[in-house]
Amino acid sequence: MKIIKLNRETANLAPCVATIGFFDGVHKGHRFLINHVIQEAADSGLQSAVITFDRHPREVLQSDYIPQMLSGFDRKMSLLADTGVDNGVVVHFDKEMASLSSYEFMRDVLRDQLNVKKLVIGYDNRFGHNRDEGFDDYVRYGKELGIEVIHNQAFVLNGVNVSSSVIRSLLKDGEVEMAEMCLGYDYTIVGKVVHGYKQGRKMGFPTANLDVSDSHQLVPSPGVYAVKVHIDGEDECRNGMMNIGRRPTFGGDNITLEINIFDFAADIYDRIMSVSFIHRIREERKFNNAIELAGQLKDDRRLVEEQFLKED
Repeated sequence: MKIIKLNRETANLAPCVATIGFFDGVHKGHRFLINHVIQEAADSGLQSAVITFDRHPREVLQSDYIPQMLSGFDRKMSLLADTGVDNGVVVHFDKEMASLSSYEFMRDVLRDQLNVKKLVIGYDNRFGHNRDEGFDDYVRYGKELGIEVIHNQAFVLNGVNVSSSVIRSLLKDGEVEMAEMCLGYDYTIVGKVVHGYKQGRKMGFPTANLDVSDSHQLVPSPGVYAVKVHIDGEDECRNGMMNIGRRPTFGGDNITLEINIFDFAADIYDRIMSVSFIHRIREERKFNNAIELAGQLKDDRRLVEEQFLKED
């Protein structure tokens, strides 16, 4: 995939079939849409293009908005490249871009800058300053501008239209396996290993504490999870269990992300680590003391190991 960063200049693209969206997570619904673009381009003898933005539009429109992302920017672009689309166009989103109407965006950006001949619209996608406009308006504008506008159906899984918002809701409920079905891959968060409270070490379960604040990624519901761990710079992917929560047994009040990596004892402070969610074992609970919690952690590890045996 050729990556084109568009900043108010003509990209000199060959005539193309394109779609537009933020594509957070590049889930199965997104790939269903992009496959339509690729097929339409092949049938028409045109290039295929995915048009996305360098930051979430609401970050520009609402100064206090903190996104809960399914994928960071680099991960998103890597997932888009995996679809086989010819061009990934990254539009710089600022207040000037946000002020464009859908007609102006189609004229100034899609037609004049990106040479779009056909535009495939996601089933629920709207763009432009006036969000009241929809598919019929885009078709009308397209006829005037020489852009054929094509509607794409929703991708339906178990009776649900797959979307980024649906996947976020699943993760907030701890439904990581259903989220994996919608994404097409295990949900993964990335962060830096930082120092923690070291309570786990005292109980025989040393943990790597993960800081994901820089990535703005959504953290699933509190609880204990079976996870796969990859430490940056290593080839091996390791099994582990992760606790997300406030450490109620020890009177904690802030959310922590603690990963016990099985059969692993190296110093990995300040290393970048990826954690992929496989299965939720249980919700977070408060125990009477550390001894009681340690006993539960032994049971949790047994259940996690059984889960990985099923995976194999």
